[in-house]
Amino acid sequence: MTSFSIGDTDFLRDSRPHQVIAGALHYFRVHPDQWQDRIRKARLMGLNTIETYVAWNAHEPRRGEWDATGWNDLGRFLDLVHAEGMDAIVRPGPYICAEWHNGGLPNWLTAGERALRSSDPAFLADVSGYLQRVYEIVAPRQIDRGGPVVLVQIENEYGAYGSDTAYLEALVALTKDAGITVPLTTVDQPQDRMLADGSLPELHKTGSFGSRTTERLATLRAHQPTGPLMCSEFWDGWFDWWGGVHHTTDVTAAASDLDALLAAGASVNIYMFHGGTNFGLTNGANHKGRYLPIVTSYDYDAPLDEAGNPTDKFFAFRDVIAKYAPVPAEMPSRAADAPVMTVPMTSVGAWTDAAAAAAPTAAPQTFDALGHLSALVRYEVELPAVSGPALLALDEVRDLAWVRVDGQPVGTLSRTRHDRTLRIPAGRTLSILVEEQGRVNYDHRLGEEKGLIGTPTLDGSPLTGWQATALDVAEIARDVAARTDAADPGPVPTAWVADFALDAAADLFLDTVSWSKGYAFVNGFFLGRYWRNGPQRTLFVPAPATNAGTNRLVVLELENLLSPRADFVEGLLLGDTEE
Repeated sequence: MTSFSIGDTDFLRDSRPHQVIAGALHYFRVHPDQWQDRIRKARLMGLNTIETYVAWNAHEPRRGEWDATGWNDLGRFLDLVHAEGMDAIVRPGPYICAEWHNGGLPNWLTAGERALRSSDPAFLADVSGYLQRVYEIVAPRQIDRGGPVVLVQIENEYGAYGSDTAYLEALVALTKDAGITVPLTTVDQPQDRMLADGSLPELHKTGSFGSRTTERLATLRAHQPTGPLMCSEFWDGWFDWWGGVHHTTDVTAAASDLDALLAAGASVNIYMFHGGTNFGLTNGANHKGRYLPIVTSYDYDAPLDEAGNPTDKFFAFRDVIAKYAPVPAEMPSRAADAPVMTVPMTSVGAWTDAAAAAAPTAAPQTFDALGHLSALVRYEVELPAVSGPALLALDEVRDLAWVRVDGQPVGTLSRTRHDRTLRIPAGRTLSILVEEQGRVNYDHRLGEEKGLIGTPTLDGSPLTGWQATALDVAEIARDVAARTDAADPGPVPTAWVADFALDAAADLFLDTVSWSKGYAFVNGFFLGRYWRNGPQRTLFVPAPATNAGTNRLVVLELENLLSPRADFVEGLLLGDTEE
């Protein structure tokens, strides 16, 4: 069997110096039927290794309901990497950040008051069960057992969060006890405190950065005196958030920084090689003084775009890599032209009007208290008799709320805008539809509850007796897809459907410019969120989600369509850049 180890200055593959040239590809952000295509294109760019995080909340959304099949088939993904003749790096966290919902931690794990990412025994007990399941998949696929896995990472940029040495030691023990024998690494930004707090003497430290290569490698070397230098997150692009711009990086500058890394003899993992998509409700959010939910696209301005097509960065990076390692002569084939068409849409009625079933509670129940994993909860309360408008005040709304009195729209309350109050007219019933827009994936807001926080007041007096109705948008979309009768759009959120024909299954680009805010599905496949707030305009429809013949689009619109049509366009429209 092949061996892989850490030498005085290099990684050693069968005792010979080896430079890792890797790219990040998250199996949970790519349709499983397209994994092989993306992996093969990584090899054609000259990469010798694929790196992936493991998203705990994708595998175990509810406690005890572990799933490693289909989209979650990490074993199959690693086997495809191996079949392509490539190595693999696995980063199981348990925390991954990745602009992914809750940083990869399940809602059930983070609900309530508990110490996260720490040596707290209760937290470690849950983490132990998770890692054991992951390593049951990873251990037999290590390189010294004939598989592709050459490195396993402990935690993720822990130095930016804490300094609990006992926690890291416990993770190492769990990892080794589970049969992981390949070298163990950590990653932190190349700052003295982060590198000191985020690792242990027996772990190999790597850095995360995207520029100033010489300076960052020098800082890393000061903390990692021997062994190979590695930038295990070489940031070649960036992510987008709703209300922002589409982020890009200069191709020449990115290629130059990659060149500097490889010329220094350092190993690298390009983050991202292919970003993919935050399908469904999987996007995370950042909050550094202002709540900013991540968009559905995770294009990342990577060498492969969101749809898996090579970009200028692909070919620039390929040319750089060719200076240091063999690169296949074969080039990736050109993608077929995407079908372009406009399809009329039909209103099929309301979709947020499910009857309230739960008993009232004094204060509104959070999503977490309800055990609700989808995006919406409708809160209702009877209003006291007042002679005129009154001031509604909330402790906090997480994250966006549409307020109605007796069925009539009054206004919205946004966490991003720091809204807390709204003057409402006199009436009988107050209804607040709250959308969870993505859980924070970074720093100490991990695991915060969603919904209406605290007890709302009206002119300073508490409003009590709240009914909370959890709305599962995926389940609702399945019901909507079966509707056949048209219905006039009313004053409530309206569902729309459209049928379209394809000669063959194909990648599609669904332009949402004529819509406002909501969720879209094709043949039951949950494409994700759309929002006129931008920058993203198109939703990527992977070919395996489509059929030759008739296909059905379902749109759950929360506000209003500007025009009742669905536009399929020729390519990605990810929004304006800062240039």
